[in-house]
Amino acid sequence: MHGYETSGVHGALQFIEHHAADYSGRVNLLVAPCVSPWAYERIHRWNPDAVDPNRSFRDGSPAEESAALMRLVAPVGDQIILHIDLHETTDTDESEFRPALAARDGKPFEPGEIPDGFYLVDDTEHPQPDFQQAIIEAVESVTHIAPADHSGELFGSPVAARGVIQYPLTHLGLCASITGAPYRTTTEVYPDSPRVTAAQCNAAQVTAVCAAIGYALAHL
Repeated sequence: MHGYETSGVHGALQFIEHHAADYSGRVNLLVAPCVSPWAYERIHRWNPDAVDPNRSFRDGSPAEESAALMRLVAPVGDQIILHIDLHETTDTDESEFRPALAARDGKPFEPGEIPDGFYLVDDTEHPQPDFQQAIIEAVESVTHIAPADHSGELFGSPVAARGVIQYPLTHLGLCASITGAPYRTTTEVYPDSPRVTAAQCNAAQVTAVCAAIGYALAHL
């Protein structure tokens, strides 16, 4: 388990403080609360080199943050049952990061729509729909689930199931691709929503982690 942005980091830390002991003797936990400290301090996706660590989890990574986590996980990667990556999507992703990314790459900026609510990213190549829905159902008690837009999409991707989209994790170099865990997911909360508080966003992350572990334990 690891976090990137504010709610991901705080959610990971709150899980450790309040819930990790509940699993003593049943699971071994490896938690990296903050993968990209420079970006965390600035509420930003990039590192100081204008590289997105969460598109850089591959051999010869250009992001030291990604390479460091890969080195940490490598000795136990084939033993991991569950891999959960905690994220948030803020308004600055649309107003700052994506325009800057397009400018850097010499491409036209195509405006998008930030999903209002919690959603998950599953793996296109190895989907686990029941696992994803178990998390969605648990988190719904804490915060609202992002509805699909008028095109049936979330953030430009077709909705695979309620609150779930799919990415090719390995191809994109996403963090959840670095283990062979049978159960993998990436969370996304929307802290800029007028319908939630920071505390709810953190609680959603904690709830997602607990639901994910519970599902994995029940299906070993």
